[in-house]
Amino acid sequence: MNIHPSCWNESDELKTVVVCSPSLLDVPDQQTATDLQWEKAVKQKKARRNHEDMVRAMEEAGVTVIDYSVHLSQEDLKFNEQLINRIFVRDLACVFGETMLPGAAGTSMRRPEYFQSHRLFQQWFNEETFHIRANNKLKALEYGDVMVLNKNAIFINAGIRTSIESIEALQGDLFKAGFSEIGIIDLPRRPDTMHLDMNCNVVGKDLFLGKSYISYLPVQVRTEKTFHYQMAGDFLKRHGFDVEWTSHITHTVADINFLNIDPETLLISTKANKSIFKEHPKLKHKKLVEVDVDELENGGGGIRCMTLPLERIQ
Repeated sequence: MNIHPSCWNESDELKTVVVCSPSLLDVPDQQTATDLQWEKAVKQKKARRNHEDMVRAMEEAGVTVIDYSVHLSQEDLKFNEQLINRIFVRDLACVFGETMLPGAAGTSMRRPEYFQSHRLFQQWFNEETFHIRANNKLKALEYGDVMVLNKNAIFINAGIRTSIESIEALQGDLFKAGFSEIGIIDLPRRPDTMHLDMNCNVVGKDLFLGKSYISYLPVQVRTEKTFHYQMAGDFLKRHGFDVEWTSHITHTVADINFLNIDPETLLISTKANKSIFKEHPKLKHKKLVEVDVDELENGGGGIRCMTLPLERIQ
């Protein structure tokens, strides 16, 4: 792979992204979906059409899209195609600057995806780029709980799928990657707060959009030698963000789980509440590329959950 992972924020022009096509298995009814912690039943034929449309939208925007399942061995692929959560690649790893760090599944059901994808990443990247041994210390760290705000700061939720112990184990690697601050928030434990990106997102280079309740939460700000506390809004503003708190997020996944294609373009769900993108002056002029991912969203994740950026052009 002639790829040089580089991501210093959430909004620079997206050059290369990893995805994984949906499982071959249907989730046939609501009871099964509930038992699997999915929102609704899913027909995989429709889910695959949705996924193809999402990939096409990114490719039409000039993004190179890599489906990691294509690169698995036949034996691994036969097993991988039965993993219903494999579409949610965001959680598997994250690029911090020019360093790629592996995650650790917060639930045993997802561990095979991490194991298989990490073996591939080991083949694609050298040890200086992909630090596979970093997850030896991790208990649970899923990167839907992480946002790279800018070259200085990282925002992490210690929640249902990411433990504070794992953040502490990883923080040395984050500082070595070039970042000076880690802001740790602790969202309430509920199904709709499974990951940070189900509650907030970065829009372009300097706007942060989040559910109103987050404004009431403190953030523990860690540096290499010290830590202190700030309110969430103050932490974000200190790092150059305008903050838009909203109570109009009615569908946690469709409304907030979008992807920045470049500083002015967002890839959003057709089911997103468009009024959200008119509440702040900086939102009004963004280009919104809509894609139907309704069947995929029934699994409880959205566009950001299903994309793992490898390269963003500064």
